[in-house]
Amino acid sequence: MSESRSLRQHKATVGTVFLIVAIDLVGFGMVIPILPLYAKLYDPSPLVFGIFMAAYSAMQFIAAPILGRLSDRFGRRPVLLASLCGSIIGYLILAFAGSMRWLIVSRIIDGLSGGNIATAQAVIADITGARERAKGMGLVGAAFGIGFIAGPAIGAILASFDRMWLPGVGAALGSALALLMVLLRLPETRDPAVHREPKRHPLRPERLRSAWRTPGLAHCFAIVFAAVLAFSAFEATFALYLDQRLALPRTWIYGLFVYAGVLAAVIQGVLIGQLVSRLGEPALIRTGSVLCALALLALPFAPSIAPMMGVLALLALGQGVLTPALAATASRRARREDVGGVMGIYQALSSLARVFGPLGGQLAYGGIGPGWPYWGGAALYAVAGAFAMRLRPEAGGSANDGANDGADNDEH
Repeated sequence: MSESRSLRQHKATVGTVFLIVAIDLVGFGMVIPILPLYAKLYDPSPLVFGIFMAAYSAMQFIAAPILGRLSDRFGRRPVLLASLCGSIIGYLILAFAGSMRWLIVSRIIDGLSGGNIATAQAVIADITGARERAKGMGLVGAAFGIGFIAGPAIGAILASFDRMWLPGVGAALGSALALLMVLLRLPETRDPAVHREPKRHPLRPERLRSAWRTPGLAHCFAIVFAAVLAFSAFEATFALYLDQRLALPRTWIYGLFVYAGVLAAVIQGVLIGQLVSRLGEPALIRTGSVLCALALLALPFAPSIAPMMGVLALLALGQGVLTPALAATASRRARREDVGGVMGIYQALSSLARVFGPLGGQLAYGGIGPGWPYWGGAALYAVAGAFAMRLRPEAGGSANDGANDGADNDEH
């Protein structure tokens, strides 16, 4: 195969991953901002509402490491296909649920099958070198941002028809389109020569435990847990805050989600490669943590739309540099044959944080005061920054070049 043809195939695969994630997350973006409104139809208790908001992440915490290891063993395509099928079923149940129980069931199904982001990150890790890794992860993050640009915008249009089932059906159609793209356009990227384990069970616990002993990975895991815990508390309460404190209509709430998504997409899709080249991944993780902490500290003091947009810009910038740099760092410090499993653990910890973050955010919002989910989140980002201080730039090649490159860069 010629070098030019190989390069074209590489770009095509990266572009396909980008489109698959973006299309699927358009559906995700349609329903996430209005999940509280779905639940509000049945007037749940605070505890039941918290369970509903946490169910997806709780199930993903269980399933993500398993799906990651299965993708190492059997390939990325089968896991992506199964994940997207589950999303379609979950969204359809959400659309036509007639009770709070079925709403919770819909989130459980979607969570158990929700391995698409971790698997997409594993695909990027399969096909990118050490220097391109953060840029590739940034494209996944940009696709996530685009999902939250187009998703809420389409959701706002659908919501204007006053049919609560429309966003759920639209989300299911988005996942179905992404599934077709996996079937028709995405090649298998897992290298069979690297994953020669025909007689070993793909879910052996010691393979997962070894990731925690890999130099640098434990710090990455701690950072993602603290950062997502803070951000998910923000997500779970921000719509209520805008409604109750600033008295914004639903279209404005959607609009602010779109605004933040645009900023995040630009940062992760356009700027992250240059920033990594100049500053390095550890510095971006530290900088992102500080910016997010400052944004959440300031949020309760924003009295109107204009200052709130400034706060969201700061938060989007912080998240935009932190997220791809951290994912790239975690994937680079994994052994090549364990990338799927490591990114599964990474996603599982993110999901675990999304169990406790919304619940803690709701309890803090209603029990202590509207500002406390954000001040608490700022403290968590400070913790993430403290762990990031212990990350050091890698001296040589990527872990995916064959060895555990973190071994020469132990963060002690």
